[in-house]
Amino acid sequence: MTTTDQQSLGSPFTAASTAEDVMAGLDLAGTTAVVTGGYSGLGLETTRRLAAAGARVIVPARRPAAARAALAEVDRCDIIPMDLSDPDSVRAAAARLGDFVERLDLLMAIAGVMATPERRIGPGWESQLAVNHFGHFTLACELYPLLAAAGGARVVVNSSAGHTLTDIRWHDPHFRTGYDKWLAYGQAKTANALFAVRLDTLGRNDGVRAFALHPGKIMTGLQREMSRQEQIDRGWVDDHGNVIGAGFKTPSQGAATGLWAATSPLLDGRGGLYLEDCDVTRVSAPAEPMDDGGVREYAVDPEAAARLWGLSAAATGAAPVVR
Repeated sequence: MTTTDQQSLGSPFTAASTAEDVMAGLDLAGTTAVVTGGYSGLGLETTRRLAAAGARVIVPARRPAAARAALAEVDRCDIIPMDLSDPDSVRAAAARLGDFVERLDLLMAIAGVMATPERRIGPGWESQLAVNHFGHFTLACELYPLLAAAGGARVVVNSSAGHTLTDIRWHDPHFRTGYDKWLAYGQAKTANALFAVRLDTLGRNDGVRAFALHPGKIMTGLQREMSRQEQIDRGWVDDHGNVIGAGFKTPSQGAATGLWAATSPLLDGRGGLYLEDCDVTRVSAPAEPMDDGGVREYAVDPEAAARLWGLSAAATGAAPVVR
């Protein structure tokens, strides 16, 4: 994959397309999907649409009781306990899943945190990098045999326009020398994009293809660590919490790009690409505003992706067995 691959495929869908639009007429009977964060926000919308199309959906949940309540009316949906911030919990969930699933057609990495106060996890990892990237990295590595067994699996990773805030801070990825919650978020989202690039390179001989995406601006539980005043100051909401910012999508519109990544025949034989608005997006210039769209070159760079993969494997001890 090179940056020249970041070109529109002429998708029939747009930024205004909904999850219902993307999934109309699709039959996913016989397929199995894992959706992290699948019981709230974009993840819940994704779970509902996949299940409605006939897929069996497995939702790993840090709060299983809340997941059961949110998904009570969704057919063909199983819930297993898992905490992305705890590698042992991730491994246990993957092992449990392997006990009753022989293959995995889709892994949708949607769960995440944003702009959190400084927190340390495990051996001192910065929490946003740990949850958003290391957790999903470990999960994908542990589930890799099931993905390979599908003979055509797709891994879809939610990144964000926030990746434009920073490349990987190779000199200090865990912010030992001063914490900035937005740079930490941006780094984690760049990591999500690079993870997809490298996983696609390693997995394509087994039919495992990976994509990263920006779902758009959507008000969901992702903003839970931000105060109302901070959201007002950013022009996102009014004094009553009503969304007023330009360019915001509904949850259904926000879930559309991920579902398109999971199902579109336009992506057959492709991978390692960064998507937005239900299409492959362009490479953006370093100084372009975040909201102008596109992906920074550093977030799709194969050499950086390989370097991050090595860092992540060393940190977590996880690594897939690939041919």
